[in-house]
Amino acid sequence: MDTPSLVMSKDINNYFEGLLKKVHGLYIIQITDRDGAPVMRVSQEKNVDFTLTPSFISTFTTASDQAGKLGLGRNKTIISMYSNYQVVQMNKLPLILTFVGSENCNTGHILALEHQLDAYLEDMRLAVSES
Repeated sequence: MDTPSLVMSKDINNYFEGLLKKVHGLYIIQITDRDGAPVMRVSQEKNVDFTLTPSFISTFTTASDQAGKLGLGRNKTIISMYSNYQVVQMNKLPLILTFVGSENCNTGHILALEHQLDAYLEDMRLAVSES
């Protein structure tokens, strides 16, 4: 018999796997803490692990902190475009969401998911905050 937290984690995992299928060209969704420690990851077969190293993820935190010093308010999202990939990172402290997709992936579609994700992230936020 599954425990409630195991059932919840399966539901969360299924939700994020469904997002991968809905957004054309999306390869990976990874959720980490602000230091880059993985909390959850769903992916297609594409190998884009270079974007998921802890140093890459923690650079987002540093860049967000620096952007906040510009006096424009807290940074919510950073979009990085490369020759073959794009990386969209969302600040959902204490969590960082990283989406990696093809250069033709619909960035607007990823950004539109932001508020839908909040309900699924609440249990993860609590777990990361407590640790």
